[in-house]
Amino acid sequence: MARAATEHRFGDGIFIRGLIEIGNHCRCDCLYCGIRAGNSDTRRYRLSRDTILDCCRFGYDRGFRTFVLQGGEDPVYDHGVLTDIIEAIRNDFPDVAITLSVGERERSVYAEWRRAGADRYLLRHETANLEHYARLHPPAQTWENRRRCLHDLQDLGYQTGGGFMVGSPYQTDDDLAADILFIRDLDPAMVGIGPFIPHHASPFRDFPPGDVGTTLFLLSLLRLLFPRVLLPATTALGSLVPDGREQGILAGANVVMPNLTPADTRGSYDLYDNKLSDGAEAGENLVALKQRLHRIGRQVVVSRGDYV
Repeated sequence: MARAATEHRFGDGIFIRGLIEIGNHCRCDCLYCGIRAGNSDTRRYRLSRDTILDCCRFGYDRGFRTFVLQGGEDPVYDHGVLTDIIEAIRNDFPDVAITLSVGERERSVYAEWRRAGADRYLLRHETANLEHYARLHPPAQTWENRRRCLHDLQDLGYQTGGGFMVGSPYQTDDDLAADILFIRDLDPAMVGIGPFIPHHASPFRDFPPGDVGTTLFLLSLLRLLFPRVLLPATTALGSLVPDGREQGILAGANVVMPNLTPADTRGSYDLYDNKLSDGAEAGENLVALKQRLHRIGRQVVVSRGDYV
């Protein structure tokens, strides 16, 4: 049913977003994350302004019309630094959509980035259960602030994306139901969900990964409940099973995010173990992605892929 609903609204087209992982420094200590502040074993990096623009140029020449700047909550990428990068991308590539995914910030910072030319912002709500949220984060990180950020983003005119992990530690079916209801009330332009995958250097390293079947079911449910929503087949799905991306698309997803981060850096953005970043997941291997999509009756759409 979800597949039919997707085809009815979007045909056989799949929107591509060029993912640029701008840095893995993070002030937060989320208990599930491989780039958490408390992990002293990861190799930290930040991409320079020129490197980010080079990634955009490489992607633009290959048909990408949306760039997603994703990173940890890094104080060095403060509002001024990132504002300059956003303005440079907008100046060099005026027809693209600029998406940010750099965590919780003050409303004034979100407003500055919006004025500079950012169009979209991805910030998973993670869980609608306050107690569950507290079990995934240290006390300094609160559900109330996460919710405040999401509402600020929408109020400022961003196309806003929410979402959650499937199978995160201590999650219940009631939590998942509450997540669906939260998304209904939030009414985001995009919903990103994927299975939880543990990281060996996190406190949750011994928890099992989320279930692929449950993730696919929830993707389908989201498509049926919110027919217009932009719904990615996430890297986590592709990291757990070889055809995870294709399964996600056939379950109702209509977005994929090939990685444009420099190849020698991608391995350091290790949110979870065995994170996929090569093959058809790589931005430079767009031909392979197109071939895999063609085999399931889909094709890449060269456009911004706005929420309409």
